[in-house]
Amino acid sequence: MATSSDDTRIDTASRVILAPARAIFRAMTDAESVTSWRPPKGMHARVEAFDARPGGGYRMAFIYDDPEPGVIGKTTADEDLFTGRFAELVPYERIVEEVDFQSDDPGFAGAMRVTTTLAEVKDGTRVTISAENVPTGIGVEEHREGIASTLRNLAAFIE
Repeated sequence: MATSSDDTRIDTASRVILAPARAIFRAMTDAESVTSWRPPKGMHARVEAFDARPGGGYRMAFIYDDPEPGVIGKTTADEDLFTGRFAELVPYERIVEEVDFQSDDPGFAGAMRVTTTLAEVKDGTRVTISAENVPTGIGVEEHREGIASTLRNLAAFIE
């Protein structure tokens, strides 16, 4: 499938979470934990496969709780199904994922690279999520708010 991504665009959000990097890394690499915090506001997750190791991967869906009129999922009317590969897992420091959405819409084609960095700070850990090669079908503001929502969820889950 042809790619449809903007290789110059980087969507980023950051937040200090009141927890050690070790606990955050564990929450990010445990399938059950991921379903609790990763979906953005208004969605819930279903994990179909999860193998958190370098070269391992996952298959996951974000399902809209109550789709708004005009909002359509990337895969079905109310679902975003995607696969990911753990390109890099550096314990307590960094996770790099390559994410592909399952969609017939070419605007969602191509592998998006998501890098999460953990940096210990005085009051906890600064967690930064950066997405590169974002498919053009994903709106900039919508995506940035989604990343920020995910970080709020992670903080609520772990603090």
